[in-house]
Formats: sequence, C-alpha cells, structure tokens
Amino acid sequence: MIENISPAEAARIALATPWKLRLEIARLALLPLARLQCALAGVAWGKGWLFYGLPILQRHRASTMHFGAHLTLRSLAASNPLAPNHPVVLTTREAGAALTIGEYVGITGGAVVCAQRVSIGSHVMIGANSIICDTDFHPLDAAVRRERPLDAATAPVIIEDDVFIGMGCLILKGVTIGRGSVIGAGSVVTRDVPAGVIAAGSPARVIRAL
Repeated sequence: MIENISPAEAARIALATPWKLRLEIARLALLPLARLQCALAGVAWGKGWLFYGLPILQRHRASTMHFGAHLTLRSLAASNPLAPNHPVVLTTREAGAALTIGEYVGITGGAVVCAQRVSIGSHVMIGANSIICDTDFHPLDAAVRRERPLDAATAPVIIEDDVFIGMGCLILKGVTIGRGSVIGAGSVVTRDVPAGVIAAGSPARVIRAL
C-alpha cells in the first residue's frame, strides 16, 4: 500500500491497476478471519499488518513467535506477479523454539520453519516461494532415522536488517546473512553471507560487493 497520497491519486492508481483494488477488497474481507487465526495461534495482531490471503500459522505451545509492525504476507496467487504456489507458512516445531520477525518485512508464499531459532531483521524482503529452515527435519544417518525419525540436527538462522532474498531460494540451518545483502533468485544458502554483498548459486557464493 502507498501511504500519504491524495484521494485523487489513490483513485488513479485503482483505475490503472484494478487487480490491486480487488486484492484490497479481498484483504479487508478476510481481516476478521486473519485476526482470529492469529489469536488462536497465540500471536498478538500487530500494527499495520497486511495479509493477502490466510497464511498457515503453526506455533508449538511452548515456543514463541514475535512479529513486528507492518508485516506483509502474500499467500494468494494473485497477490504477486510471481504467483506464490502455496500460502505463507510460519511454524515453530519444538518446545523452546523462537521465531522472530522485525518491522516492515514482506514474505510471498514459501515457508519459515523454526525448530530452534530463526531471527529475521527489519526491512527484509523474502521473494516468492523461498524457504528458510533451521533444521534438517530428519537425521542424516539411516540407522538413527529408523529409531528417531524426528531427531534432526538444528542450528539458528539469522537474517539481518535490509536483506533481500530473491524468489525460490533455500536458506538452510546455521546460516547468518549479513545486513543489506542480496541473495540471488534460486540460490541455496549453506554458509554465512557477509554484510553488503550479492550472493547467488547452489551453493551460494559471494558474487560481488554492493
């Protein structure tokens, strides 16, 4: 949404981009359900939140979720030209897990999965259908998998302020992405990325400084 514009300018934008007007109507219609969904998950509704479609919120009752002001979640295919292929998924899987998202963060589709700790700073943009997870989900050793299929390795993921993650990225456990860095579309991030760089590829490597 664009703030501090005149009614005439708002009307001009609505006429030029009618799909945006339809999205705003759909967002407002779903607002009561979105607020109820958050309440049932034990997440307090925040200032300036915009939910385009209902996300999937899965909070372990012994974990914490904290989301800052002006969070935008785009779960509808029509809410972004890159067409999220499923709703935004935000989940804490284990007791003691902590998922923290700062202010002015936008997420389109994809998922953030937290078994231990995922920290996303402020003014972070997460492109369509990207996934961030701090867990392997299952043990790598086959014998352990048979006995304890959910006993996976975990390590915190930290994404600092002003990071831009392109569409279709995978951010794996134990990774820190430094402030202001950009992750190229389709990248698989398996190790730390310093601040102020562009990183891309599978596995991602630093391409150049910003």
